[in-house]
Amino acid sequence: MSNVTLKGQPISVNGKFPAVGSTAPAFQLVGGDLSDAGLSKFSGKRKVLNIFPSVDTPTCAMSVRHFNESASRLDNTVVLCISADLPFAQARFCGAEGLDKVINLSLMRGRQFLDDYGVAIASGPLTGLAARAVVVLDEHDKVIHAELVGEIAHEPDYDAALNALA
Repeated sequence: MSNVTLKGQPISVNGKFPAVGSTAPAFQLVGGDLSDAGLSKFSGKRKVLNIFPSVDTPTCAMSVRHFNESASRLDNTVVLCISADLPFAQARFCGAEGLDKVINLSLMRGRQFLDDYGVAIASGPLTGLAARAVVVLDEHDKVIHAELVGEIAHEPDYDAALNALA
């Protein structure tokens, strides 16, 4: 269990957050076409897992925008934006914003991801959603950067995540 804050109030986060050097747990989430989309779908590519509660919050929306802008400059890399939003809401947001470089994945099926990646908010008003985190994986799914953001209302350290891919 980890502790983070939401607007300064402590909240508990369940699960085991992946450590740098570990192999990322396999997962099965839901893609924009409602198909199952697992980690293996992106085999051989580097992956940025941008994990957050919902695109309907300003900080989460900013992280999707920021990683979308960065994604076009990353070789052999996919940016996976993972939230509890339904695929329809994710598509609507990205469509309205003109964001086409990130891949949205929904937790609508595959809730085990929350515990496997140590981001399951277990207390406070966002219970049941994902805490804000960025996990960067190499081509072999080895964790090369991992940040569980200490304050959910804050943006992640984009530079640290992207520098892990340099």
